[in-house]
Amino acid sequence: MLDVTGSAEIGRHYDERAPIGDEFRGGQLHMWYWYDRDDDAPLPEAVHRITRKVTDVLGLRPGEHVLDAGCGSGEASLYLARRHGVRVTGVTVSEYELDRARERAVAAGLADVAGFGYGDYMRLPFEDGSFDAVLALESLQNAPDLGQVLGELFRVLRPGGRLAFSDFSLEKAGAEPERVEQFMTTLKLPVLPTLPQWLSYLRTAGFDVEEYTQCGPRVFGMKSKYLQAAMDRREGVAGKFGEADIAEFSRLHRGFFAPRRDQIGYVVACARKPR
Repeated sequence: MLDVTGSAEIGRHYDERAPIGDEFRGGQLHMWYWYDRDDDAPLPEAVHRITRKVTDVLGLRPGEHVLDAGCGSGEASLYLARRHGVRVTGVTVSEYELDRARERAVAAGLADVAGFGYGDYMRLPFEDGSFDAVLALESLQNAPDLGQVLGELFRVLRPGGRLAFSDFSLEKAGAEPERVEQFMTTLKLPVLPTLPQWLSYLRTAGFDVEEYTQCGPRVFGMKSKYLQAAMDRREGVAGKFGEADIAEFSRLHRGFFAPRRDQIGYVVACARKPR
């Protein structure tokens, strides 16, 4: 079980990285998606493709209530409220992310339908069956006990409610494990499941798996495109934060790039709580 120290540590992890990452990626802190090496989409657009790809499989309907579990700086929640006419509740253990999400909601005129709070998804302060859908964009990966957090998300969903998530997966298990270990340490990942293991976690928690895809080649496999796209935005970001902060941001993420392109996958999955 994630204790207070664990929650605080993950919160600090994102507090350190989120401000500059938020600036680079246009208010979104998750991965990117490029179709091929000739795809010239700017970095924020490539990142928003993941937002759309994951949220589209939820099949949201106007008026539904969505839990954004690990809401980041709030941009995905606001997109859901605007695009689908849903009510969103976002939780995060990062004080920076919480402040930015609330600011964005007010600036967008959506504070009445998108609310954000400090919350640990291992112990959610919501009654059983409170939500029609749950979104988890690269947030499950930091859970110290995937079975427990999936059980908690299962609990707060109504019967027939849906969960959609995206997260990293392990490809080519056993190949150059030191590279994968650097990656996991950098991102504070307690485990790195394979795609079949991710699906097994869902089924063990009681979910019916309805859709899944492995799109690693267009995500982590495009890490060189990310580096180029980030360099294209570097001057503007450095002008806001300073060269020293940019250098520290780069140092903190060095281990992220250690694995080969084919070692790290990226899973998008949707599952349903049985009626």
